[in-house]
Amino acid sequence: MSDSNQRTMSTRFRSYLPVVVDIETAGFNANTDALLEMAVVIPAMDESGQLVIQSSHREHVIPFEGANLDPAALKFNGIDPYHPFRLAIDEKEALRKLFAPVREAVKEQQCTRAILVGHNPAFDIGFMNAAVERTKFKRNPFHPFSTFDTATLGGLAYGQTVLAKAAKAADIAWDNEQAHSALYDAEQTAILFCKIVNQWDAFTQQA
Repeated sequence: MSDSNQRTMSTRFRSYLPVVVDIETAGFNANTDALLEMAVVIPAMDESGQLVIQSSHREHVIPFEGANLDPAALKFNGIDPYHPFRLAIDEKEALRKLFAPVREAVKEQQCTRAILVGHNPAFDIGFMNAAVERTKFKRNPFHPFSTFDTATLGGLAYGQTVLAKAAKAADIAWDNEQAHSALYDAEQTAILFCKIVNQWDAFTQQA
């Protein structure tokens, strides 16, 4: 891979911009259970061709009308959906606020579209797509079904598929007290993704 390709995000991932997404919910069914929190972490290429975190964004979300709230899920993630200090906003406004910087980054980095990076991303893209459809949101910057999976990449690079274990194997700090917050999990996933990509690029340069 040439130096010019390394330093251009648009050529590194076939014109896609990988954007890490993590979503906290009130259950496992994207069509019936509430989306409660969503975070996106946007990477960029630095001058040396290394993948680094450019920015992070997070919104708390008001459960959509009629949404199911599974008590077991709320106990697991510790979210009180109607706590006044959450400063939650409705789904469509949350999508607007989170997608705007993604679209801007896609344009700035000369990519054609964002692609969701997640840890077992079928869950996250399922809930995101359900919210997009429910709110009739028209400007979704993400590919509708393609994803990058850090569970698979973590298994390949470190022999670990659980996020916390993969992070520890990669010498990335992990705080169990902050885990299951969308922003924390997204940022740790982004650090892991960047590290694996950068290690692979260094390996291929030496080969």
